[in-house]
Order: sequence, then C-alpha cells, then structure tokens
Amino acid sequence: MKRFLVIFVCFSLSIFLLGCSPDKNSRTSPGRPVLLTVWHYYNGVQKLAFDELVTEFNETEGLKKGIAVEAFSQGNIDDLERKVIESINGKIGAEPMPDMFTAYADNAYQIDKLGFATDIGDYLTEQEIKEYIDSFISEGNFNGKNEIKIFPTAKATEIMMLNKTDWDKFALGTGASLDNLKTWEGVAETAKRYYEWTDSLTLTPNDGKAFFGRDAMANYMLVGSKQLGSEIFNVKNGQAYLTINDAVMRKLWDNFYIPYINGYYKAVGKFRSDDAKTGEIIALVCSTSGITYFPDTVVINDSTEYPIESLTLPLPNFKDTYPCAVQQGAGIVVTKSNEIKESASVEFLKWFTKKDNNIRFSIQSGYIPVKKESIERKTMEEFLSADKDNKASNKLKAALPTIISQIQTYELYTTKPFENGTDARKVLEKSLLDKSKIDREKVVQLIEEGRSREAAVKQFATDKNFNEWLRGLKIELEDAIKK
Repeated sequence: MKRFLVIFVCFSLSIFLLGCSPDKNSRTSPGRPVLLTVWHYYNGVQKLAFDELVTEFNETEGLKKGIAVEAFSQGNIDDLERKVIESINGKIGAEPMPDMFTAYADNAYQIDKLGFATDIGDYLTEQEIKEYIDSFISEGNFNGKNEIKIFPTAKATEIMMLNKTDWDKFALGTGASLDNLKTWEGVAETAKRYYEWTDSLTLTPNDGKAFFGRDAMANYMLVGSKQLGSEIFNVKNGQAYLTINDAVMRKLWDNFYIPYINGYYKAVGKFRSDDAKTGEIIALVCSTSGITYFPDTVVINDSTEYPIESLTLPLPNFKDTYPCAVQQGAGIVVTKSNEIKESASVEFLKWFTKKDNNIRFSIQSGYIPVKKESIERKTMEEFLSADKDNKASNKLKAALPTIISQIQTYELYTTKPFENGTDARKVLEKSLLDKSKIDREKVVQLIEEGRSREAAVKQFATDKNFNEWLRGLKIELEDAIKK
C-alpha cells in the first residue's frame, strides 16, 4: 500500500508539472487523478510483459487522462480467486477489493451473482464491441441480456506439440505420417505403432514407450463431446443439466482409456511438458500459452541427455467432425464501484487491447490477441519480424501460423458458466485420467505376474468396465452441479 501511495503522489506531481489537458470524451481528467489496482495470476515472462504495459500506460495514456494503474500478481488462478472472495466477504486480514481482477467465466459468474461485477458494455460503444472476436465477447454475457461482465484481454486455445527429433526417427523406421495426427483415432493408432516400434528396439518384452499425453483432461471431455455433436452440459439461466450422450462417452473412452491402459499414452509429471522433458512421451496437447515450456532437451538421467527440435500441429479432431477447439484464458472483471473508477478501468482495458499493445503482450506471453484486426496472420508476422529484442520465443514464432490458422478455421468452444461449474470441471479433469492410471497399474502388475499384455488389457477393456465408469461419472457430475 505504501508503494501505491508513492506512485499516486508521483503521478499527481507529474500531472501538475506537465499540465496535461483533459480528454473531452473521458469521464476522468488529469485534475482528478484516479488510482486503480488490478490483480492477476501472471507470473514469469507473462508478469514481466503485463507490468511493462502497465508502466507504459501510466506514462502515456494514463498520464494524459489522469489514470494510474498498479498491478499485483496474486500467485496462481486459485490463489487469486480465493483472495477475491475473501475481500468480498470482508475476511480479517484480507486486502480491499481491487478495481479489476482476472477471472475465468465460472468465477466471474459467481462474483456477478454477488453483485460485484460491472457491466462494461455501459462504457463501450457498439462499434468498439464489434472490434473484438465475437466468441470472446459473448463469454461475458451470462444471462442473454447483452451484458458484458468480462473484458477479453488475452485468450488461449490448445494445440499439439511434437518432439520432431524422435518423431523423425520413428517415421523413418515405420513410415508413420503426420497426417495421422489430425484425428484422435489417428493419434491412438500412431501411439500403438510407436509403442510396438520402441518395444522392438530392445530384447526386453513389453518395454515399449508411450507416445502421447495431454494437459487439461476436462477440455478433452468437453471439446471432444462437442466435436462429436454433443455437449455434456445444457446451461439455462446459470443452471446446468447433464446431457451426456453414452455413445459419445464411449468414443472418448476408446480413444483415451484404451490407449492408456495399453501403455500408448502416459501422464507422470505435473504437466505433460515435464513428461516430454524426461522422454516419457514425444507428443502432447497443451495450451498455446504453454508452448514455451516444451523442452529443448530430453534428459534421460544424470548422464544422458540430447537436444530436440519441436513441431506445432493443430489440435486433433475426431474423424469426420467439424473442427473445434477450446476457448480459454481469463479476461478481466471490473469491480462495481462508481462511474469514475469503472470508466477509468475500461479506459485502461481499451488501451491494453489496442492492436499494437495487445499483440506485444501476446507474443511475449503466448496468448492470443482479442481483436479481429489483431489476429490476422500478416499483422502478427509483421510484429514478429520487428521483434529485434527476441521477446517472443522461437517456439511461439514457429507455432504462430498453426495457431492463427486454427483460430480462423476452428470453432472456439467454451461452456456457459453455471452454478458450481468449477466443481463440475474438476470431476471431468480427474475422472477418466484417474481411472486410466489406476487400471494401467493393474495391467502392469498382471504382466509382471506372468500374464500376457493382451490378456491383461482384455480384462479391463470391457463393456462392463466402461458402463461402471460412466455411471460413476454421471453420479459425480450430478452431485457437483446440485451442491
């Protein structure tokens, strides 16, 4: 807080000395400086990129309009959400509510229900709203009343990352094609082929290596269902109703659980980039904001490591389905306060999402710009070519054509927020993955006891096992959404 007061004094003095004239179109003015706080969950290079833009705003547009912003990282998204709720509830020791905070739709929905989210549409013209990608704007329209409770600032989707170095060896030895990685069925078939090929390289039986893993299993369930023409939830007025299609669930099961218990897929570390780093897998699905974490080196042990190249591919779809990928990434909620502070917050966010500013943040942090004009390939490439300081990673530069093409050709999908949506997502995150891990361990144990791999897998690859899992999933989801 002391730091913030110092900033305020310096900012006010600067305004006085510079004698800036007021902006006739703004509700703020240099004569009445407004101080704003924003809480976010950015860390590392993302935090540096965000802080850099905040500083620039304060020294330019903010100085002209009498607006000063200070940004605070609150750890990860869970920490941030907890601290916002503690502030709302007036918990002893909690900090005062910030003027703005980053939030995912489910959390923003809960904050809005408590009466703390501003309708930012009141501070934007119709033309300004049209400048943003439609699906990004609609995410903040909770009740179909043309309200906007989330300002889109930086978005992400999912792509596939590949260890090209080890893939090339595999492709040379087997004739495997990248075309097979366009569909989930093709990924499963390729993973089987990779396991069998790596198994053949040693005299030890059943020591084949996994090919694939993915982060965010909930996305696989939600987007996979959407790709197959069904949705897990039907949301009306903030209430979710289960609309699970059993045949769709079976498709998801067959293309994840079955490869997993066979040893074709794997999940060991906290993130699949960790597994790629140790050579456990060579392909993964991750967020575009996580591209930079894909390793440059595979470390087998303390004495064995080797450099690798990476390759970015589009997110796989199920065969003969319309391409679809997740829309994710938090936006910013403006806290309800007064017209001056709300207006000033929106002024900052409009500046932050201007083409040049938003692209700069995006290329440094791995996020997607939020305006239609900013996502054009030519525009992005011009910015990257001008990136003399190499603030954008080489991986991001190489991935950009794939990312832009996917955004322009895929449906970007996210569920409407609903009561207890976060809890329901946690169920989807754990259910199929945990089941796959547990049963894979049982398969390995049976093999160690002398059972053939085929016989061990067959014991679990049954209709009964699937139906029991599906029944349990439905119960867990019903319990989550009815809390």
